[in-house]
Amino acid sequence: MSMPNDQGAPHDARTIIAGLRAGLPPAPAALDWFAAGLASGEVSDAQAGAFAMAICLNGLGPAGRVALTRAMQNSGEQLHWDLPGPVVDKHSTGGIGDCTSLLLAPALAACGAYVPMISGRGLGHTGGTLDKLESIPGLRTDRTTDQLRSQLAQTRCAIIAASPQIAPADRRLYAIRDVTATVDSIDLITASILSKKLAAGLEGLVLDVKFGSGAFMKTEQQARALAQALVSTAQGAGCMTTALITDMSQPLAPAAGNALEVIAVMETLTGTAVNAALWDLTAALGGEALALGGLAADAADGAARIEQALQSGAAAEYFGHMIAAQGGPADFVDRWPDRLPSAPVTLDFNSPLDGFIGAIDTESLGHIVVQLGGGRLRQGAPINPSVGLSNLAAIGTTVEPGQPLARVHAATKAQAEAALKQLAAAYTITDQAPDLPPLIIGRIT
Repeated sequence: MSMPNDQGAPHDARTIIAGLRAGLPPAPAALDWFAAGLASGEVSDAQAGAFAMAICLNGLGPAGRVALTRAMQNSGEQLHWDLPGPVVDKHSTGGIGDCTSLLLAPALAACGAYVPMISGRGLGHTGGTLDKLESIPGLRTDRTTDQLRSQLAQTRCAIIAASPQIAPADRRLYAIRDVTATVDSIDLITASILSKKLAAGLEGLVLDVKFGSGAFMKTEQQARALAQALVSTAQGAGCMTTALITDMSQPLAPAAGNALEVIAVMETLTGTAVNAALWDLTAALGGEALALGGLAADAADGAARIEQALQSGAAAEYFGHMIAAQGGPADFVDRWPDRLPSAPVTLDFNSPLDGFIGAIDTESLGHIVVQLGGGRLRQGAPINPSVGLSNLAAIGTTVEPGQPLARVHAATKAQAEAALKQLAAAYTITDQAPDLPPLIIGRIT
């Protein structure tokens, strides 16, 4: 890679973009200027999109990745904490049915950690934690820094949007990446994730880096490269970080869609229908976070503590406190089936053959949810929290003709029928049972 291009002073967006297009990574000062321009509005949406595309095509390299992360982190307020416990968090690179954040934040809080979880909205074919949480009536994710401080002192956990003061450069670029096909870049993903997390003043961070048909990273090699980039960048900035590499060849939960995934979370939190994959991954991620924060001897001890918080109902109690503190129903944990929206049309997708579910085009399931109205095709578009897919059969399931493999929740019958046709192409039925993929593939420290 060529030496960084300092591009002179004063800086301007056109020159920085032209240098990136030519394969010349900007110097840190140029990236500082561009991040400040994203935050102030001096950089236009068109320039931001061109910047993201140039990075997506040509990359920045390790030094440029760190410089962009720090530039976006420093584009806004830096949080500092004085709390009687460690401040930790988790981030997932995104997948279908991945609602572990809603389980993990209250479970960590129940174990004595403080969790200022700054989350995002749907990106591409994947669902967003904020969109899922906002399917709960009345709940607000836009919190000021003072409100966040007050809530953490009371409930130990919060799941919120990045305020205009936290990494505002990323706030602009994140939304633009979603609509310009520039999501799957290691440099942009790393800077986006870590700029918000580092600005939040974390003492420990655990990362869930996914690969497979439903993830942005399709291969284990790509996921390892991203995990190593994230861990090295975060630790270089002074935040203790561990990454787990996990499978996304099929949905994590048996549902995809905002309110439907909250249902899966509540079933697991309350013990009414525990989902093993959600439970196991939450425990593993939580164990790493507790170990990083000094609340567990090691990751295995931490995982046992998380499982106890889930089993005892302590995590559900903290979840209820968090929901009420953010404007949701005070009785949500007890009355959640009555509080969540439901779609007017449901249709089952039935197996046309007998055999085994051999593979799932999980990305297609995400696109189905988006087309049903559960995600965004353009920046800022509203979403329908009630639509999506539930009762999703897993890889390895034995099936016979007429057996339901998924249930479509839609606003209209026409949309539901269109989803059925897409589901037929997403599921592969084989004569022989497939090898089941492990949930956790590796660990990067």
